[in-house]
Amino acid sequence: MASGARRRPILERMWQAPAPPALRAPWLLAAAASCAYAGALGLRERFWRDRAARPAVPIISVGNLTVGGNGKTPFTLYLASRLAARGRRVAILSRGFGGGASRRGRAAMVSDGARIFATAREAGDEPAMLARRFAGPIAIARRRIDGVRLLLAAAAPDAIILDDGFQHLALARDLDLVLIDAARGFGNGWLLPAGPLRERIGALRRASAIVLVNRGGEAPPPAALRLPPEIPVFRARLRPCGLLRAAAAGWREEPLALAGRRVVAVSGLADPESFHAALAALGAIVTATFAFPDHHDYARADWSKILAAARNAAMVVTTAKDLVKLESFAADGPPLYALDLEVALDRADEERLLALVEARLDARRPPASAASERRNGGSPDGD
Repeated sequence: MASGARRRPILERMWQAPAPPALRAPWLLAAAASCAYAGALGLRERFWRDRAARPAVPIISVGNLTVGGNGKTPFTLYLASRLAARGRRVAILSRGFGGGASRRGRAAMVSDGARIFATAREAGDEPAMLARRFAGPIAIARRRIDGVRLLLAAAAPDAIILDDGFQHLALARDLDLVLIDAARGFGNGWLLPAGPLRERIGALRRASAIVLVNRGGEAPPPAALRLPPEIPVFRARLRPCGLLRAAAAGWREEPLALAGRRVVAVSGLADPESFHAALAALGAIVTATFAFPDHHDYARADWSKILAAARNAAMVVTTAKDLVKLESFAADGPPLYALDLEVALDRADEERLLALVEARLDARRPPASAASERRNGGSPDGD
């Protein structure tokens, strides 16, 4: 198999438990830095404890404790879509990654639900992807409170979901949902840079609920992760559900038909192995892999290399957040698709989770709105 895959960064190899013998000396240096980082985190949490801004609109955070993909953005899309289907006016707020507006520290609208105002280069790949999948307002802001103000002025939502917001302590939340990859857990249990943790495991005490995300295969029981017993735990699956193809009128959903087809796999992910494993499990014949760094900004030279590897392939398959950056090249070469992923919970867990979320939203609803809802026999909008 031809491969454009990069070698795993040295830090990720140090995060194995125990660290490989050749990396134990640098790991000890990293451990000292982790201790200093832990002290800084403690000071930061105390600083924001009584200073966090509390907007007039309910805030729901979807976040995690570890670096790398835990399914936060697919879960944000899942939750926003479910709440919108229940009549909630939901907006999504992201920090953005690498986008022009984000780099300049300016809040910006990515979409109003009907029109898209920013490209992936301007807004970041994940907000741009969400704008193609969610029919509601989406904004980016490095300072999340600026994004909240922008959304309140532009869209008047009755709930805002923060994509990757657990560590953003400057903004008070009504609900903190923390996602944990069920297979990877907390790695070696150390803070950055000696381990994959962005915060100590004890920070889970701030969580309103924990969602264990299973990407396939065997996952350990929650007890093995030693989660706080007082925090409710939900189980979710992140599974392929179809293929997305870029078209002039927007993305088109097509059936998940990969069995026996020769494909080139292209991704810019923190964990490309799970993407490759998903393609193999679907029966695809992967003839070449290109694993670029997370949030990679593709250039024409990258696409030329992909085309060269795809001469004998039926299609190029990528991820949804990479499709927003690769679709501009799609006129050349074989068909370009993204593997569409969906979050799925058992019905009982989904009902319990949505009941928890809606209870927190209703707790912030002004008394006049609640009274109006009772008079109308539904929501103030008549839903």
